[in-house]
Amino acid sequence: MRNTIINIFRISGSFAAAALFLGIGAAGAEPTLERGRYLVEGPAGCGNCHTPQGPDGPVADMGLAGMMVEKNDMFIAIASNITPGSRVADWTDKQLGRAIREGIRPDGSIVGPPMPFGLYKGISDDDLMSMVMYLRQVPAVDHDPGQSVYNIPLPPAYGPPVISVAEVPQGVTLEYGAYLAGPIAHCTECHTTFGPKGPMFDTHLGAGGFEFHGPWGVSIAPNITPTRLAQYSDTELDGMIRKGVQPDGARMLPPMPYGYLAKMTDDDAAAMILYLRSLPPLPDGGQ
Repeated sequence: MRNTIINIFRISGSFAAAALFLGIGAAGAEPTLERGRYLVEGPAGCGNCHTPQGPDGPVADMGLAGMMVEKNDMFIAIASNITPGSRVADWTDKQLGRAIREGIRPDGSIVGPPMPFGLYKGISDDDLMSMVMYLRQVPAVDHDPGQSVYNIPLPPAYGPPVISVAEVPQGVTLEYGAYLAGPIAHCTECHTTFGPKGPMFDTHLGAGGFEFHGPWGVSIAPNITPTRLAQYSDTELDGMIRKGVQPDGARMLPPMPYGYLAKMTDDDAAAMILYLRSLPPLPDGGQ
């Protein structure tokens, strides 16, 4: 009951709260629940990490309730429960937005990898607030997935505080494609060659090479620069991105969130492909 009351209050007052939270005038703020649903359930693919997975895919009635997403020598990463049935119900919209975009919880603690905060800091104010609005009204799930354990030092912050990020006009443009492939869908996080400090965006953007280990075995993020993409048509690339099917009909491997990317609009998929074709060609893995 308590969470229900909190959710009703927050949803009803969320538009006004957005202007105060983001430091922008109400006339310029246009966050919507519809936009938040599209982003979270679509290209942002939040459930790919935050929804528990069973042998047949996402566990029913456990959407966004949290799970372990990575275990290696450096850390055991637990994606938190981000439904109103968790501690986030006690956070303000501003605090939840800051945790998403900057990786800083209300108590000042840092959210660790693999959350791609180097890209998330570019989420626009309106889109961030739309995502917060959506998360406030998803079904509350009483589930504790545990706490992450890091054997590596975490930074005090992932950069300076983010004051405000302007909206990127939607359309089949390079600018919007870059926004989708970066801050929203974080394609360039997984598909950029990793160095000792993470993705080497400055020198190896989109060159691929990172290995993912899971129940499916090992999958390697491919090169998504024109070096490799030039051999595919836009239609073939669209099928690979939104359906997880290669031109020869072979199924592609996780952890690419195909089920979420499938919900992208045709224009958003076209904008993303337009951007990927504009990247500087690089050898595989930055070699």
